[in-house]
Amino acid sequence: MKQLWSPWRIEYILGPKPDACVFCLPETTDEDEERLVLYRGKTAFVIMNKYPYNSGHLMVTPYRHLMHLCDLTRQESHEIMDLLQTCTSILQQCFSPDGANIGLNLGKAAGAGIREHLHFHLVPRWNGDSSFMGVMDDVHVIPEYLHSTYAKLRPYFSGLAV
Repeated sequence: MKQLWSPWRIEYILGPKPDACVFCLPETTDEDEERLVLYRGKTAFVIMNKYPYNSGHLMVTPYRHLMHLCDLTRQESHEIMDLLQTCTSILQQCFSPDGANIGLNLGKAAGAGIREHLHFHLVPRWNGDSSFMGVMDDVHVIPEYLHSTYAKLRPYFSGLAV
């Protein structure tokens, strides 16, 4: 039997599960670092994925709690697209990936883990990052702690005007 140690996951396994939506932010920014919020815009925000597919896995999310793409206002749609473009540029500057997966899972059947609150994923990709671990053993290896990645990305979002 093969073992891959990931002791940081025990917090999630044993910890209390939130009753509230993880994407519905409080108005204050006091918890932003803990919640991995990198940027707050007018109608949408950028947050790191707490259980990433790769280092630098970001999400762009509207503040409003909605689950249908068609329910976005024109302003929300434009800001989300602007943030997706900005995040792509920041990830390129910070991590120099060879590519990126950018997408949205609408509904449980499409793979949405949290289907009630719309969120777009940006996953930086590198040639060869689908190593034998992922291909043969269905295991993803994340080479950096979340808060180290947060500390690298945060300066790029400070003072950002989208």
